[in-house]
Amino acid sequence: MAKSPPENPDPNPSGGTGDTPLPSRRALREAQAAREAQAAQKDAGPAASEPAASEPAASEPAAPPAPLSYWTAPVQPDPDEQPAPEEPAAVSTSDHNPFAGLGFGTAPDPAPASDGQLTGAPDVPAQAGRPGSRANRRARLADHPTLVEKKSRKGGWGCLVVILVLVALMGAAALALQGPISQLVAATQAPEDYEGSGSGEVLVMIHDGDTGSDIANTLVDQDVVKSYDAFYDLLLAQSTDPVFQPGAYQLASQMSAQAALEALQDPDSRQDLTVVIPEGTAAVDVLTSMSEGTDIPLEDLQAAAADLSGFGLPAEATSLEGFLFPATYTFQPATSAHDALKTLVDRQFEALDTAGVAPADRWKTIVMASLIQREAGLKDDYYKVARVFYNRLDPAQWDTGLLQSDATVAYGTGKTHLVTTTDAERADVDNAYNTYVHPGLPVGPISNPGDLAIDAALHPADGTWLFFVTWNLDTGETIFSTTVDEHDAGVAKWLDWMDEHPEYG
Repeated sequence: MAKSPPENPDPNPSGGTGDTPLPSRRALREAQAAREAQAAQKDAGPAASEPAASEPAASEPAAPPAPLSYWTAPVQPDPDEQPAPEEPAAVSTSDHNPFAGLGFGTAPDPAPASDGQLTGAPDVPAQAGRPGSRANRRARLADHPTLVEKKSRKGGWGCLVVILVLVALMGAAALALQGPISQLVAATQAPEDYEGSGSGEVLVMIHDGDTGSDIANTLVDQDVVKSYDAFYDLLLAQSTDPVFQPGAYQLASQMSAQAALEALQDPDSRQDLTVVIPEGTAAVDVLTSMSEGTDIPLEDLQAAAADLSGFGLPAEATSLEGFLFPATYTFQPATSAHDALKTLVDRQFEALDTAGVAPADRWKTIVMASLIQREAGLKDDYYKVARVFYNRLDPAQWDTGLLQSDATVAYGTGKTHLVTTTDAERADVDNAYNTYVHPGLPVGPISNPGDLAIDAALHPADGTWLFFVTWNLDTGETIFSTTVDEHDAGVAKWLDWMDEHPEYG
């Protein structure tokens, strides 16, 4: 009896092509026995080997089984062989095969067809080797549409996740680089500047000792040039340092930096005997400006200001502070120091009379207005600042009566250009203007107020505010609060702004 070939998943003993699986050892033995029996019948003679055409002989061996997709069909047992152990009955693959429907594992239950082939096998190409071999499993997995579709979906989701991660990383990188990129762009671009010679008329005061930086700030404040850098960078680019004479200069609004520089160096632009006094200027600075804009010596102006007789000031006044109305003045040649100062005082009385302030109320009105003038920024805020101070003077709303104005403390220290103070300065009881330790209005005016501040002192806004903080020193935006918590939040916002603008110290 021929031996069964070894179980080898790669060679195909039949010599055929395709993926038809090999029959089992038992099936091969049975097929070999059938062939030997058929050969023996042929040797016995045609009578014995050819049964009637109408009916096959009962002893005729079965034809060789047709090849199956998974297993071979059973054949007649070899009488010379011992019967093989009875195999268990076939069970439904869908009940016991965990891979049912995936095209591998146990075979489906084929049914014989009329042409001798079996039906019901999966519609996949015939495969060579053992049914459970790795090659067959890979082939079936590759041809299974459901598995291919799932693999495709997983790949699509994976690509989407990768893209989203990359987009998120790019966004984070863009945010992180936004500041450096903005600085780089700003550094490579020219500063903002107006074009041409501007329009209208603007009187600009240049003071003795002003640096190029001081002049650039003055021009920006009065909207003569568009940016500080436009003018200051132009000064630095000059082959020789420009020299500016103190005094008032006739310029225009929105000039180019070059045009403004040329006008300031033109002697015809300088206005003789003209003085420009901004709102909120302290008396000591008013005297300096008058000397620079006229031919009156500063010593003469200081002496005239010390003698209060002849000015008609309220009895409480100890200086001209608060009564030198801020405006632009042009004096006649040879005007005396006293007459020049009286011109400013008379103009302040005119402003008070126009606002409806009685002579008896001039003092307290000027004191409050001078405080508002130094503390307020934007126009509408003047009336809110006035309300805060009036609320603090009301014992029912603020029992300490302390106005706690930094501007008053700074004035008492002689720092007339500042509104910021230190802890030590705010604790100084020897400073008569220190409203952190002395309740009520300060002992006198701290600046020379204009019409707006006077009107705010007379007509404060309605509100319950007790605090305010100017959080943006560039724009003058101010936060008004009623409670301590609200005010603390406003202070935190101001501190954040200061961190971003270290140039303000």
